[in-house]
Amino acid sequence: MRLLIVEDDAEAAAYLVKAFREAGHVADHAPDGLEGYAMAQGGGYDVLVVDRMLPRMDGLSVIRSLREQGETVPALILSALAQVDDRVKGLRAGGDDYLPKPYAFSELLARVEVLSRRRGAPASEPTSYRVGDLLLDRLAHRVTRAGEEIVLQPREFRLLEYLMKHAGQVVTRTMLLENVWDYHFDPQTNVIDVHVSRLRSKVDKGFEHPMIHTIRGAGYMVRDSAR
Repeated sequence: MRLLIVEDDAEAAAYLVKAFREAGHVADHAPDGLEGYAMAQGGGYDVLVVDRMLPRMDGLSVIRSLREQGETVPALILSALAQVDDRVKGLRAGGDDYLPKPYAFSELLARVEVLSRRRGAPASEPTSYRVGDLLLDRLAHRVTRAGEEIVLQPREFRLLEYLMKHAGQVVTRTMLLENVWDYHFDPQTNVIDVHVSRLRSKVDKGFEHPMIHTIRGAGYMVRDSAR
């Protein structure tokens, strides 16, 4: 499974990430609700594990907002609030399960595995992506805009592919580092800014409407601004 842990307690998050990885799963971590929301949008996760009390955006708001956007990834809520009314609020916000703290990791793991099985096998990825007049053919490894071919370096192609896969959604720096550069830490370089700038010069240069947008304080997004 590929899991997203949205937890502001650094020690608790480190424990969960380590435990899930030791159980054979891939676990990413978001330290607050806003980043968790951004990462969860089309992030390809099998299950979200979301703490209820989070800075910047609380856990129930994260799940409710994802549901409003049409995101169906199963979400398990962790919370010290264990009354029946609290659990009902969590489920009505769009949560699929609710586990009160303190809990045993074995139970959390079992519940997450059940949620993943319910969702079933993910659909196969498309062979191409289109946003407006921008087309990326994954099989031919070819990019065109308005019928004109755009020559990209391998890393630029992977970057554009990931952005187009999540078209209309914010793609964070962490998501790009992990999925395009295969870094599971932030090397504190401007490598992303440099590549996005180069990609923008190739994809948007000479066109009236840009495709690649910087979302201040959040990340990047590909969208058809002509619409």
